Amino acid sequence: MIIEQVQVGNFAVFAYVVACEETGEGIVIDPADQVGLLLDVANNRNIARIKYIVNTHCHADHVGGNRELKELSNAQIVVHKDDADRLANPSAFALQIFQCEASPPADITVEDGERIDFGRNSLTVIHTPGHTPGGMCLYADGHLFTGDTLFVGGVGRTDLPGGSMSELLLSIKTKLFTLPDETLVLPGHNYGTSPQSTIGREKQFNPFVR
Repeated sequence: MIIEQVQVGNFAVFAYVVACEETGEGIVIDPADQVGLLLDVANNRNIARIKYIVNTHCHADHVGGNRELKELSNAQIVVHKDDADRLANPSAFALQIFQCEASPPADITVEDGERIDFGRNSLTVIHTPGHTPGGMCLYADGHLFTGDTLFVGGVGRTDLPGGSMSELLLSIKTKLFTLPDETLVLPGHNYGTSPQSTIGREKQFNPFVR
């Protein structure tokens, strides 16, 4: 599986270009900004088709490139069902703060345990409410895309509408920390001391979830 971690925009967001090496079919996770750069990354890795745009949650700082990428690639937008309404009806204030376009509505909504297939690869949806009601992580082959649920040495904020610290910590402890310690953590922002971590490292050192 091809995985390219790309920092985009002004808010240290990590977008991910992920694809099947055999078929060249891929997805983009959280295309927050700099869609041209993301498409260049895909082209450089011989990714022939972007099948899906997958949003780990509905916040404007993660979905600002959805419209442009959809128009250029004809990819379908995927989000958890509990964030679909907020994705389709964003706060005008948030769009202004993050200086981004509103996303089109989701084409596909998913729930916990469903798979997102591309080529011969797939990612499993892990519903992790807390940062938003429909926050989700994506898991495959020892790789965990954590969005704004779990950061390197931190966790997502919960002081925005729909947030809950108790729910967030429960999600992390019962759904993410049950994965193998060697699982690579690929966060939604470059906020930590390194761009990646592991479940074992976060279990041991993350001060929010000890």
